[in-house]
Amino acid sequence: MERVLDACCGSRMFWFDKQNNDAVFMDIRQLSDTLCDGRKLEVNPDLIADFKNIPFADNSFYLVVFDPPHLTKVGDASWLAKKYGKLGQDWQNDIAQGFKECMRVLKPNGTLIFKWNEDQIKLSEVIKAIGVKPLFGNRRSKTHWLVFMKD
Repeated sequence: MERVLDACCGSRMFWFDKQNNDAVFMDIRQLSDTLCDGRKLEVNPDLIADFKNIPFADNSFYLVVFDPPHLTKVGDASWLAKKYGKLGQDWQNDIAQGFKECMRVLKPNGTLIFKWNEDQIKLSEVIKAIGVKPLFGNRRSKTHWLVFMKD
């Protein structure tokens, strides 16, 4: 059985092994496209599902990666939306529900890695929406990696 869930895998950009057998790659979308610069974009998850309603039992994974869309002001058909996804107007509730779902499927003492880019929404607003403080993370760039642990 897989030990890792990537709840919003997109094109698996940060994975060194994009076919890692320990991971389930999940996303709400599946697409194959050529971006404006000619690069091929493949979003091909193992499982098509919504991070707000993860179809796994409680306590299923040792590690969950949560890298949700971080953009609200982007055209639906733009290359940014294709590459990174798009949040809706109710993004606070969507992110909070996704975070709760990720924690639900984590085993006790499991680790949640949360990735956020604050190009449009500040990290402080996201942490407020989640309602949980991270153990640690980085704060030096627009892209933040935060670590949480399930009790």
